[in-house]
Amino acid sequence: MKNKRKKNITKPRQSWTFDEYTNSEIRRAAETGIYDIRGGGSKRKLPHFDDLLFLGASMSRYPLEGYREKCSTDVTLGTRFAKKPIKLKIPITIAGMSFGALSGPAKEALGRGASIAGTSTTTGDGGMTKEERSQSKTLVYQLLPSRYGMNPDDLRKADAIEVVIGQGAKPGGGGMLLGQKISDRVAEMRTLPKGVDQRSACRHPDWTGPDDLAIKITELREITQWNVPIFVKIAGARPYYDTALAIKAGADVVVLDGMQGGTAATQEVFIENVGQPTLACIRPAVDALQDLNVHREVQLIISGGIRNGADVSKALALGADAVSIGSAAMIAIGDNDPKWEKEYNKLGSTAGAYDDWHEGNDPAGISTQNPKLMKRLDPKKAGKKLSNYLKVMTLEAQTIARACGKNDLHNLEPEDLCALTVEAAAMARVPLAGTSWIPGSDQKIF
Repeated sequence: MKNKRKKNITKPRQSWTFDEYTNSEIRRAAETGIYDIRGGGSKRKLPHFDDLLFLGASMSRYPLEGYREKCSTDVTLGTRFAKKPIKLKIPITIAGMSFGALSGPAKEALGRGASIAGTSTTTGDGGMTKEERSQSKTLVYQLLPSRYGMNPDDLRKADAIEVVIGQGAKPGGGGMLLGQKISDRVAEMRTLPKGVDQRSACRHPDWTGPDDLAIKITELREITQWNVPIFVKIAGARPYYDTALAIKAGADVVVLDGMQGGTAATQEVFIENVGQPTLACIRPAVDALQDLNVHREVQLIISGGIRNGADVSKALALGADAVSIGSAAMIAIGDNDPKWEKEYNKLGSTAGAYDDWHEGNDPAGISTQNPKLMKRLDPKKAGKKLSNYLKVMTLEAQTIARACGKNDLHNLEPEDLCALTVEAAAMARVPLAGTSWIPGSDQKIF
């Protein structure tokens, strides 16, 4: 009698290590022999602000009445050395996104929206455009390793200067701008040949360490007659030491970008495997500011995955003075809009997942230099959308602050928070919900 093999009725299970996406990447690499380049930030699930909760006020704390009691939102940046610090109505700024990576209308829209909301925008790599300068009441000029588009005249037109040492999505890495986005105008501004791929350097050509940076900051102050604040932007790599060195070099403001921060284009292996989550970077940076007795004198701006008023409130409660948004701002002005779903499908993507910004085919007209696509973006309407979004974020943050009994967003503190996970509790140094335990610390909250 022959043995009959029992039919396997168990459902096949895919490997967690070799999941569908990982397998597709292996096949793509085997087929092409090149690494994958994309934009955006990390797509893996990381500890983030969603893992924190505010405790609110009840008996032991008194909440504020939203319709009758004020909750201040303004912030001043650059109070340490600058003769003319910048004063913003809200603690939410627009991060640096370059002309070249973004279209001219997109840069104009960012300037318009930020100005309506009473905050600043930032140039990014590639220089200062007339659209952005004319529409930005407060414009921060980025000085990057590439020096693309940099000149002393534009430095003097800026309201602040941001020296970029690192970016959250690619600590230690340079930027990329592929040839299809090097239009006549981009080529002229960057002094590059049209249509040829370019990659920005990963380190500045005229200094090798913090002592040299101090000299460069002094040079920038001399060029601008000590009027404007000097920011130093660092990636979320070694936040304590990098913050301390930026302070020692003479920074007025430290901008700290975690790995959830976006990029126009770099290797995916870089985006997903280098750097630290934004949540893990804040407290070490605040430690450095406090250890050097300059907390609040040197302002701290946090970026990388900020999406709503709750994120703003949590960043400020952990010690930041302001936050900066990039990816969220792009979405607000129309990026990844479902109304372009059919065109995203033609590009092999979908609304909400489109990240091939480096290819220059963005149907929304934002991350492109294609004249036909750029016409789709109305900078006035897009700017209004951005200002609406910033207004909502601010109102959300005020709502939370009032619920915690605070009449200023900057009065929020770690004591107002608890964490849902052990990882978030350890990173934010707040108690695990329902306990007085702060992982990795002897401190207890009763």
